[in-house]
Amino acid sequence: MLYAFYQTATDITLPMRIWATAAGQGLGLGGEASVQRWRAASALCEMMSRAVLSHRRPAFGIEEVKVGKQTVPVREEEVMATPFGTLLRFVKEGVAPQPKVLVVAPLSGHFATLLRDTVRVLLPEHDVHITDWANARDVAIWSGRFGFDEYVEHLILFLEAMGPASHVVAVCQPCVQALAAAAIMAEDDHPAQPHSLTLMAGPIDTRINPTKVNELATGRPISWFEQNLIARVPLRYPGATRRVYPGFLQLTAFMSMNLERHLKAHVDLYNALARGDEVQANTIKTFYDEYFAVLDMTAEFYLETVQWVFQEFRLAKGELDWKGRRVDPKAIRRTALFTVEGERDDICAIGQTVAAHDLCASLRPYRKKHYMQAGVGHYGVFAGKRWASQIYPLVRNTILANE
Repeated sequence: MLYAFYQTATDITLPMRIWATAAGQGLGLGGEASVQRWRAASALCEMMSRAVLSHRRPAFGIEEVKVGKQTVPVREEEVMATPFGTLLRFVKEGVAPQPKVLVVAPLSGHFATLLRDTVRVLLPEHDVHITDWANARDVAIWSGRFGFDEYVEHLILFLEAMGPASHVVAVCQPCVQALAAAAIMAEDDHPAQPHSLTLMAGPIDTRINPTKVNELATGRPISWFEQNLIARVPLRYPGATRRVYPGFLQLTAFMSMNLERHLKAHVDLYNALARGDEVQANTIKTFYDEYFAVLDMTAEFYLETVQWVFQEFRLAKGELDWKGRRVDPKAIRRTALFTVEGERDDICAIGQTVAAHDLCASLRPYRKKHYMQAGVGHYGVFAGKRWASQIYPLVRNTILANE
């Protein structure tokens, strides 16, 4: 019923959005005629036309990159694909071999393109691959389950496809799965185990400095999440009847944490459109075009993540199993570990990611590093000026030191 109600509301408002789009384009025409009152009316129409979520992955839009003094074209290549995810490589034509990096994107309601800036900064000096997760509502029910174990399995398969001497950069939620995959591969002495593992703002031990996100997860039993937040995909989509945690619910939860900031941003957008400030308007629109592109997660992945990571702290307590096998981070002896946290992170607080160092007790001190970036929140750890100028150089040095 929950998903059906959302879809019905979206369908009902479609004519209004179509009308608003056409009206806004008409009002925006004409040089001298576009006086302030017409701009204001056009801005209102555009705000109405944008009042919808997208369920399709936006384009990465990285068509070229500067390598040294040369600008080279970039194309996307599917190295490996399953119904639930694709190992996507950003191929730079005519460039000498560079360190191979797997960027592990979160599966938390947004597409991998949320890490566009992460990829763009890494790309000039690295052979970048990324986990491009599928929208669960587009995955047929006969494709089977995709839970915590399958996520970890995908990371191992992707690293196998990339081959030996790769590096991993995990962002936010999948830091737990990335550490688990590295531990399993280390225990098996897998030839493709990563040379370095960078964990950025991830919930390794959420008992430390719990945030609002952590408190919400522990405030109710897992049965409540299953009964109230899980829905079935409507019949019109390829994943019909699959049980999912809808992306629009995750977006609602994210926005409610910083509602005042999001409301102000939309007021700013209206004002920028009304006065014809295209630079500010396009900056805001670009962010929200990405932010409002949502994907559904399979019910099993969402519920297992909430229960195992945020309620039972299985990895932190040494109680996490993968396919019936205990995950032991102490098995990691050759993969260098670098952790990064943001001083103002209200999603993954200081202390939660660096906890990985205690778990990887067999690593020599010179193979472990930690960095706390002052003045940034969650997204500032992997996007923006400080990511590019202060955090990335440390990531690059970790990778180069372990090539």
